[in-house]
Amino acid sequence: MTPTRAPGAIPESRRTTLLTNLTRLDADGEAAESWILLDGDRIRAVDRHAAGPLPVADETVDLGGATITPGFVDLHAHGGGGFAFDDGVDAIRRGLAPHRERGTTRSVISLVANPPAALHASLAAIADLAATDPLVLGAHLEGPFLSPDNRGAHHPHFLAAPDPALVDDLLEASRGALRQITIAPELRGALDAIERLAAAGVRVALGHTTADYEQTRAGFDRGATLLTHAFNAMPGIHHRAPGPIVAAIDDARVTLEVILDGVHVHPSVARLLFDAAPGRVALVTDAMAAAGAADGPYRLGSLDVTVSHGTALLAGTTTIAGSTLTQDAALRLAITAAGLSARDAVAALTRTPARALGLDSWLGLIAPGYAADVVVWNDDWTVRRVWAAGRPVAVGAAARPADSAAAPN
Repeated sequence: MTPTRAPGAIPESRRTTLLTNLTRLDADGEAAESWILLDGDRIRAVDRHAAGPLPVADETVDLGGATITPGFVDLHAHGGGGFAFDDGVDAIRRGLAPHRERGTTRSVISLVANPPAALHASLAAIADLAATDPLVLGAHLEGPFLSPDNRGAHHPHFLAAPDPALVDDLLEASRGALRQITIAPELRGALDAIERLAAAGVRVALGHTTADYEQTRAGFDRGATLLTHAFNAMPGIHHRAPGPIVAAIDDARVTLEVILDGVHVHPSVARLLFDAAPGRVALVTDAMAAAGAADGPYRLGSLDVTVSHGTALLAGTTTIAGSTLTQDAALRLAITAAGLSARDAVAALTRTPARALGLDSWLGLIAPGYAADVVVWNDDWTVRRVWAAGRPVAVGAAARPADSAAAPN
């Protein structure tokens, strides 16, 4: 798989890369392809016919029959590699690195509840980064509009009701980079805020909530289209009180996030969700700083977190504080533990989250005109190579960790 390069210096942004001898796997299915041509940040052409000359490219890579998928899209992550996304541009860049080398080529940067000034600074940092890094899709405010009774790992002092002035303040501070926000629909003013945010082009998720079925349905009817980490920080399913999970299943407009790390949701329960809402489950990491890093003490926003055996808990409690998951591990667990087909597992990490963000016209498939985001896989579903926006991503031994062995709880 040694690449050959054409002579001469060519600007990296417009380099062409020809990938040959491969099998494509994406939400549209699996097929043996002759070659795929990456042209700058987009896929120019895909060919299934071995006859005829190969296109001329600046670099040709023979993949030796390996499977390739689109790059993964993570709707929900807070950090990685020892760095928290709340800590500024440099921390975001460094925290994204372990995710990118594990196949996540596009990321929404999630923020925990913090005081307004801190949120302003974080939103400004993400706006600056998104303006120069196309792999950063924008910001996700997971707080402050959360239920104090189902806040998870969010500081209670920094929660707030979604009053119109605060909603407009955060929209203005984001400079158009606010891609997603989580709201508990039962809060005072939440339904009006959902409508205002959706009208501004923000994808609204319901979560960290005590809402019942009817309150959740009301939130979806006002414009929410996502459920934040289904089953976690919300009422479960009861035969007489179906709650927010069933409300999301019942609504074809809604995408359901799932953290498939063997800790947050049992794989068999995740499989039930895939069966109940086909094509509408997006696998996310909710990763905090310890993803791709060692166990030990960390911070999530202003709260202390202890990571042991890959499980993150608020210090001194049994409250889960995000995950240490990367999306390649989620893929392996989806196939081996949840029993999904490789196609359905890949779709939940590519096409489905792209559609949830309204970006599926150019993101989430291996097809002409789509983003030149490609992951090359070994036979054991570990990452071999990655291209993001047409550029190679360095992949080292860190991209092949053992999957979490923690028992589900």
